[in-house]
Amino acid sequence: MSQSIPTLREGATTLRPIRVRDARALERELLANRAWLRPWEATSPVAPVSWDTKGSIRSLLAGARAGTGIPFVIETEGELAGQLNVSGLTYGSLASATIGYWVSERFAGRGLTPTAVALATDHVFFGAGLHRMEICIRPENGPSLRVVEKLGFRYEGLRRRYIHINGDWRDHFCFALTVEEVPQGVLRRWLDGRVPRGAAEVPEVDRIAARRGISLA
Repeated sequence: MSQSIPTLREGATTLRPIRVRDARALERELLANRAWLRPWEATSPVAPVSWDTKGSIRSLLAGARAGTGIPFVIETEGELAGQLNVSGLTYGSLASATIGYWVSERFAGRGLTPTAVALATDHVFFGAGLHRMEICIRPENGPSLRVVEKLGFRYEGLRRRYIHINGDWRDHFCFALTVEEVPQGVLRRWLDGRVPRGAAEVPEVDRIAARRGISLA
């Protein structure tokens, strides 16, 4: 099922379809934010990841045509601020997807990321007709943990050595929402101040286990 990529807006935040001609601007942002982004970047356990932004965009667009992903660029007031990719779209009895993103350091703290995540999740639920959205976050990634806390994503558990990040297999905390939990949408619930407290709280036993995993890495 091919996925159309909509343009979604809320306030100064825009999610729009990624384009091959975005490659140069994305490269500039990625190079300017190397220290900011490197700790959270996916890597390969068998070979160095090549720096091919155009190839990466073409791959994302091929995934959209195949119905497995929805790739966006994040903009604020017309300026490119980062990327957001919905991946692993699965229909049928699972009806689920996963979300990942990055935002340039100079835009951090402005509310772009939670707004973008809420917009994309609402589209997946009410536009693409899926049932569940998942976000997996490294335990050390404080800004991303605050995103799921703001939006009320529910904590589901610790995944040990889950994704190869920055040169090694890293533990991740897993969070999710189902469409039944947000009948009016993720964005509306957040903006209306109706996010339940404590939904994204990570149990201390998992925090301790994650710290032990870090010390062994």
